[in-house]
Amino acid sequence: MLGSFSSSHEEEEDPSDLQYQIPQPSRAFSPPAIQMRQLLVSCAELVSQSDFSAARRLLSILSSNSSPFGDSTERLVHQFSAALSLRLSCYATPATSSGAMSASANTAAADSEAFHSTYLSLNQITPFIRFSQLTANQAILEAIEGQRAIHILDFDIMHGVQWPPLMQAIAERCGNLHPPPMIRITGTGEDLGILQRTGDRLLKFAQSLGLKFQFHPLLLRNDPTSVPLYLPSALQLLPDETLAVNCVLYLHRLLKDDSRDLRLFLHKIKAMEPKVVTIAEREANHNHPLFLQRFVEALDHYTAVFDSLEATLPPTSRERLAVERIWFGREIVDIVSAEGDNRRERHERFESWEVMLRSSGFSNVPLSPFALSQAKLLLRLHYPSEGYRLQIINDSFFLGWQNQALFSVSSWH
Repeated sequence: MLGSFSSSHEEEEDPSDLQYQIPQPSRAFSPPAIQMRQLLVSCAELVSQSDFSAARRLLSILSSNSSPFGDSTERLVHQFSAALSLRLSCYATPATSSGAMSASANTAAADSEAFHSTYLSLNQITPFIRFSQLTANQAILEAIEGQRAIHILDFDIMHGVQWPPLMQAIAERCGNLHPPPMIRITGTGEDLGILQRTGDRLLKFAQSLGLKFQFHPLLLRNDPTSVPLYLPSALQLLPDETLAVNCVLYLHRLLKDDSRDLRLFLHKIKAMEPKVVTIAEREANHNHPLFLQRFVEALDHYTAVFDSLEATLPPTSRERLAVERIWFGREIVDIVSAEGDNRRERHERFESWEVMLRSSGFSNVPLSPFALSQAKLLLRLHYPSEGYRLQIINDSFFLGWQNQALFSVSSWH
C-alpha cells in the first residue's frame, strides 16, 4: 500500500475492462490546428531537403501565428518553431554547427535551479511522473516483501520524491509485529549538492517513521553513457541485501546512434542479480535516424501532452507555462535541433525496450492488480479528467491522453 490511498478491495477493478492494444494516434484536430500541423511538417520537410530559404519563409509564418501564452496549438507551434529556428541557425554557420547544436539543445536546462524546480511542478500538474513512480514503488514493495535489508539503486534520483511513499508503506506493513528492514538508497545524479540535500531530506523522513536508513550519492557527471564503467564497483552492495534497481525516464539517455552502451549497462545490472528492475519511459520513437520521421513522431507526442495540459489546467497557470517552456521545451529543442552525440532525448517505444531487456536476460514481471487499482485511484483523485487513458499491454501499464499512449511502466527480473 503506497501513499494515502485506501487499500479497500472495492477499488480493485477487473483488468478486463481495459484496452489491450496501443491505438495509433488519431486525434480530432480543429481546422486551425490541422493547418498549423501541416505547416510545421512542411517546414521540417524543407529543412530535411536543405531548402533553407523556403524553410525560413515558412518559419516566419509559423512564428507570427504562435505564442507561448496562447491555446495549446499556439503554444505547441511556438516550441517547435523555436526548435526549427535553432536547427536552421546551425546550418547557417556550418563551421560551428556541432557546438551550436550542443549549446542550443541545452540552453533551457542551463539554469539548474529552474530546471529542478520545474521538475517539481511537472510532478504536481501532470500524472505522468507520479503514475510512473507509484507503479514502480508498488512493484518494488511486492518484490522486497519479507526481506530484512533492502538496497535501492535509483538512476537520476533528482529530488527523491519517489521514495517517501515507499518508506511509509514499508513502515505501515511492518507495524508493531516485527522490526522494519534496513533501507539503503544509492541515488545517482550530476549535481553533488542536490544529491546531498536529497539524502538529508530522505534521512529525516525515514527517522520520523522509525526506519533504519542510509543514503549514498553517486555522481555521474554529464555523460550517462559512462555509467557502465562505474558498475558494479561504485555500488556498496552488502552480502545480505536485496537489490532493487529503479530506472524512471533514464534508459533512453544511454542510447546513442547505436545501443551498445545501453546493452552493456543492462548486462552489468543483470550481473548484480537485482530482485526487481523497474522501468518507465516515454511511449514514443524520438530516436529515429531520419530527422523528418523523428520530427513527426515528436509532433504527435507533444500535441497530446500539450492538449492534456490545456484540458486540466487554467489558461493563466504559471506552472504550466514554466513546465512547457523549461521542461517540454528543452526536450523538443533537443529532439529537433540536436544531432549525433549532442542529442540526449532518444525515447523509444516499449517494444524496443522489451527486445533489449529480454536479449540481456531479463524477464517481464506482471504488474499486480493492486498496482492497477492504485494507478486508477491516482487518476481519479488527483487528475479527474476523462481524457487520461490507462491500458495494460504485455503485463505492463501505459498511460496516455485520449487514444495516444504517452508513458509506459514495466517491471523486470
